[in-house]
Amino acid sequence: MKKALSYLQKIQIAVGGIFLCIFLGSVVIQMACRYAGIAAIWTEDVSMYAFIWAAFMGAAAMVYEKQHFAFTSVSDKLTNKKLKKILGIVIALIMLVVSILMFYYGFRVTIQFWNYRWVSIPDFKRGPTWLCIPVCGATSALYLIGQIVEDVKALLNKQGGK
Repeated sequence: MKKALSYLQKIQIAVGGIFLCIFLGSVVIQMACRYAGIAAIWTEDVSMYAFIWAAFMGAAAMVYEKQHFAFTSVSDKLTNKKLKKILGIVIALIMLVVSILMFYYGFRVTIQFWNYRWVSIPDFKRGPTWLCIPVCGATSALYLIGQIVEDVKALLNKQGGK
C-alpha cells in the first residue's frame, strides 16, 4: 500500500508541477501582451485556474509527506513517544474527516458547476477547474489512511514487544 501511495504522490507532484508551469507561462504571456499592447484576456483565467490546481495538488502531496500546515506547540512539548504517536493519529483522524468532507462537497460543487463556461474562453467548461477539490480530498484521505495504519501498527508492535 505504501508503494502505491508513494507512486500516486509522485504523479500528483508531476500534475501540480505541470499546472505550475502553465501558470508561469500564462503570466509571462500576459506580461508580454500587456507590454506589447495586445489584449490577451484568456491569460488571466488560465493563470488563475492553473494556480488553483497546482496549489491543491501540492497540498495533497504534502499530506503524504506530513509536511502540511500544522501547529506543533503541543506535540513538541511531549516527551513520551507513545503519546506523540497517539496525538499524531488523532490529528490524522481529524484531517481525514476534513478530507472526506472536501471530497464529498468538492464532488457536489464540481457536478453543480460542470457545464458553466469560462468567461474568456466560452468553449471551456468550469467543471474540470473544480475537479481539483475532490481529487485533493480523495488523495489526502488515502494518504491519511495509510499514515494511520502505519502509526497504529507501530503502536501495536511497541506494545506487543514489551
